[in-house]
Amino acid sequence: MINTLNENNFDTMVQDGMKLVAFTAPWCGYCSRQKPILEELSKENIWVGDVNGDENPHLTTRFSIQAFPAFILFKDGKPVKSFLGLHSKNELMNKIGSSFEH
Repeated sequence: MINTLNENNFDTMVQDGMKLVAFTAPWCGYCSRQKPILEELSKENIWVGDVNGDENPHLTTRFSIQAFPAFILFKDGKPVKSFLGLHSKNELMNKIGSSFEH
């Protein structure tokens, strides 16, 4: 399950453990193609959150998001890695590495 994040719940949701957060937009074609891949990841013990950039401009500004999809890997509420663009499941797994327990 992909967790829906917004300006009200963001800090609480990412404060503990490893969290992969995708910043997306409804008009973004790459984001639409990324969603099923994120669903697959979420079924493998990987916590995935999604921020709708159009509805949460303060979060996109706070994390300097300038293109979609954008990803930030958080550890205990702090960003530890970020990357952009459409990624396959294997590419995402390689980028997040052994940060998550399987």
